[in-house]
Amino acid sequence: MSARNVFYAQSGGVTAVINASACGVIETARQHPALGTVYAGRNGIIGALREELIDTSAVSDATIAMLRHTPAGAFGSCRYKLKGIEQNRAEYERLLEVFKAHDIGYFFYNGGGDSQDTANKVAQFSQEMNFPITCIGIPKTVDNDLPLTDTCPGFGSVAKYIAVSIREAGLDVASMSESSTKVFVMEVMGRHAGWIAGAAGLAAEHEGDAPHIIVFPEIPFDKPAFLAKVKSCVERYGYCAIVVSEGAHYADGTFLADAGGKDAFGHTQLGGVAPFLAAQIKAELGYKYHWAVPDYLQRAARHIASKTDVEQAYAVGKAAVEFALAGKNAVLPIIVRESSNPYRWSIAEAKLSEVANVEKKMPRDFISDDGFGITALAREYFAPLIQGEDYPPYADGLPRYARLEHTLAPKKLPPWNH
Repeated sequence: MSARNVFYAQSGGVTAVINASACGVIETARQHPALGTVYAGRNGIIGALREELIDTSAVSDATIAMLRHTPAGAFGSCRYKLKGIEQNRAEYERLLEVFKAHDIGYFFYNGGGDSQDTANKVAQFSQEMNFPITCIGIPKTVDNDLPLTDTCPGFGSVAKYIAVSIREAGLDVASMSESSTKVFVMEVMGRHAGWIAGAAGLAAEHEGDAPHIIVFPEIPFDKPAFLAKVKSCVERYGYCAIVVSEGAHYADGTFLADAGGKDAFGHTQLGGVAPFLAAQIKAELGYKYHWAVPDYLQRAARHIASKTDVEQAYAVGKAAVEFALAGKNAVLPIIVRESSNPYRWSIAEAKLSEVANVEKKMPRDFISDDGFGITALAREYFAPLIQGEDYPPYADGLPRYARLEHTLAPKKLPPWNH
């Protein structure tokens, strides 16, 4: 039986370590003669639909190895959600046509909950159409909101970046607070789950350390309680450092920062909660303030990535290939925590159907009683995930990252009309 080819795609928002997973996939696949050419989707699943398949065999082993320390999506990602099979059968038929044309028997989809839903549907549809594709998910999301896995590759590095940033900014504000800024607000990612905001709490090791207040999506926003806490911190410490999740909302579910639009997945477009809170503080308490939004910086910061995160990202890419070779289908590798101190973890598997479109939120016992901080239990969970440094190589004072030529496989089908 001849070797069948592989299709790998990156999906959704990228991370500092998603390319480490790609590296794990490609390096492992190259070691197994049962697998043919590894194609990568140019700009994610759109690359499959458009038949824009990057031939990774044209990329040297040395460059593939560099992916392990390169941020963002080396092959391009996209926010494109395939609808249900019944709603848009043509897209699934197009995927199978492309896979057939290029003798692709394995599909590895590197993404979050929406992506795992897509991988699961492709597995089902390919069986129905008698051209079975082995579909293996690879977990990725900075939001850390996939169920079953202990953590999601991409999260540990964002957590490290945010904890470091609020510690450094807190020292800055404290040093100027007597005559200048009294309140600093930092907005972080997290629509419905406050994992990133919660990780900022690691920076506060002693009484009075930043952050003094964390605003979680899991806790409905209480304006009077919030303002009272800000006032108390300024009076007690001379300043107040706040971390707020972009998905902070009122008791009725309305986001504090609803931008009024929708993203490609149909989610409410968020942004601007930091200046919103800062303006409230100024209006009600009169304090001079400053706010910041790390935005893409938090998920692109490979220079300060967590070594644990890099190792786990590579491991799930490697495991995905091994699962496929073992005959598994419609599953994804997950990370199992065996102990927290010392931190030990292993790889297990979960069904795509159990992960698709399910969001894991911060447990209430990870959040302090007043709703503005983290507990010892949360600290025990977060601490191992930011451990270790894994610096990229530097030259002339700047990190050196992989630059890939996107050599496309020749097209064999008519253009995709969408």
